[in-house]
Amino acid sequence: MNFATEEIAEGAGVIVTVPGSHLDASTVRSFREALQPLIEAHSAVLIDLRQIEFIDSSGLGSLLSVLRNLNNKQGELKLFGMSKPVQAMFELVRMHRLFAIYNTREEALATL
Repeated sequence: MNFATEEIAEGAGVIVTVPGSHLDASTVRSFREALQPLIEAHSAVLIDLRQIEFIDSSGLGSLLSVLRNLNNKQGELKLFGMSKPVQAMFELVRMHRLFAIYNTREEALATL
């Protein structure tokens, strides 16, 4: 999986745009492999989910793994731009309580 990435000013973190419309069992392995170096290199990771239209339990689990990895190194994970179906899935399994979720990129950046 090839992410579009953008460094945040003065090494504060990185914005990662997830390509494709699905984050599910067929894509989570490449998602994790591509994201791991970014997690290791940055303490703040903002994930742009605007292109994702569908997420399953594998996708949720991979995001939870990213959250744990960043929490272990006192880092931050922020998600933004969720579509209604993706937001509904987060709420269905109550994961919206675990993540910092924002409507827009600007809202997420303002919290750093």
